[in-house]
Amino acid sequence: MEDATRLAKALNALTKSPQFSNSKARAAARQEPAIDWPATKALNADFNPDVDGFESFVMNDGSICEWLPGQFRYGAKKRGP
Repeated sequence: MEDATRLAKALNALTKSPQFSNSKARAAARQEPAIDWPATKALNADFNPDVDGFESFVMNDGSICEWLPGQFRYGAKKRGP
């Protein structure tokens, strides 16, 4: 879960920018080698930025860096069964 926590901290630093967007979050996440991109794509298959806010990212260790819309920040969690 360390990978998701690290990515959440990095993305949360970016959320303070008034120009923060989904594309900027994704671009920052592309720099993170611990993201499982096929699993991330599957997790976000029905993603709608108008409703869901920002994408969540699945890490290679199985944890998730997820967007917490009510808090306008990212958080880390273990992936459920």
